[in-house]
Amino acid sequence: MRDILVTAIITVGLIMALRRPYIAALLWVWIGLMNPHRLGWGFAYSFPFAMIAAIVLIISMAINPEKIRWPTGATVFLLILLVAWMGVTTLGAIIYDGSMIKYVATLKVLLMTLVVAAVVRTREEILGLVLITVGSIAFFGVKGGLFTVMTGGVNRVWGPPSSVIEGNNELAVALVITIPLLYYLAHQVPLIRQLRPMGWVSEKWMRRGFYAAIPLCMIAALGSYSRGALLALVAMSTMFWWRSKSKWAVAVLILIVLAVALYFMPEAWLGRMNTLGTYAEDSSAMGRINAWTMAINIANDRLLGAGFETASPVIYLRYAPNPNFVIVAHSIYFQILGEHGYVGLLLYLGFWFMTYCLAGKVIKLAAGKDGLQWAHMLGSMAKVSLVGFAVGGAFLSIAYWDMPFYIMVILVCTERWVRDSLGESLQKDACSDPIPSAATMRCPEGRMP
Repeated sequence: MRDILVTAIITVGLIMALRRPYIAALLWVWIGLMNPHRLGWGFAYSFPFAMIAAIVLIISMAINPEKIRWPTGATVFLLILLVAWMGVTTLGAIIYDGSMIKYVATLKVLLMTLVVAAVVRTREEILGLVLITVGSIAFFGVKGGLFTVMTGGVNRVWGPPSSVIEGNNELAVALVITIPLLYYLAHQVPLIRQLRPMGWVSEKWMRRGFYAAIPLCMIAALGSYSRGALLALVAMSTMFWWRSKSKWAVAVLILIVLAVALYFMPEAWLGRMNTLGTYAEDSSAMGRINAWTMAINIANDRLLGAGFETASPVIYLRYAPNPNFVIVAHSIYFQILGEHGYVGLLLYLGFWFMTYCLAGKVIKLAAGKDGLQWAHMLGSMAKVSLVGFAVGGAFLSIAYWDMPFYIMVILVCTERWVRDSLGESLQKDACSDPIPSAATMRCPEGRMP
């Protein structure tokens, strides 16, 4: 039944996407983040829905070229430069075949983010992308939060099968990134109800749903037993409090949720969190330090890094202090450093720094402007999510996971829309000015006031 339902939804969406490439982009994001076909056990489980959505998206873009606007700016330029550098490091990889396979897979994810950015043009489309991105992850947060409450936190919460965030640690960080954007959506309910399929839900229940999802996602993140996610949750909560207008209300809410959640967590959870202070006695933590040291050794020895395939006995034997403890990097920073060297790390950090600055630009442009409050708050909450990713990602190998890159897409499209909106507003003001001036030369169709 699940297979049929998912297939029917995607099929209808693909048909609609032939006229609107934006629909195909949403399908691509939904399938990539939520993996809805993996929730069934039949024919849909391994069906290549993502590939079909990508093909339809490209076809629809060719049919509807007027609905395309390619993104520009420093952030996009750095992303393209990073992808190009990864291609160079792949050519010089120690294990070429395995690195090339992973490079192609990474190339698809990162370049498709630019394709998605090219077909998201209006405010409604931006909000739709935020809704799909957040909803795809929040689904597992709500489910995991309820599971944790019902079982008393005895069992760990896991992510969607056969996905980048299948692991408990990865899902937890994904939820931490999602929470600020859930808060944002709760404040944009009137605008969300204007989206075509959302009008049937009342504002009251939609807002309640978003607010209810926030504590459940926090509980699910704790129920994952992820120590890195706990640190990310603290960092995100601090930034969230700092960026919010109602600081007292937010502080009380965060403290209550955390206090209640911690009260219900079992001794096993507390014991695992206590290992944060005794990392030298924890084999998992020492394994990560071993992998991080290896990444530094690789970067010091090779300008291009080792390539995508670093978690290999061959490479560990050459560069790791303990060559017998072979694991992935468990850090986006050391993952990039070991795979692509110091140049790759510089490009990666530069890209995310510019993305964070882009959120600041959106906030600055939209500040105090009528009709742009939605963009101002979006930039603010995007900053909070990026901080959660920066801290949580320090302990996980999710450097190429697509959700944070969709936050970049959302910011690129929002900044472009805000600039266009402000430009149109200034143009209208110039055309209505009763005193002829040089500004009237910019009026549409050469009209004079």
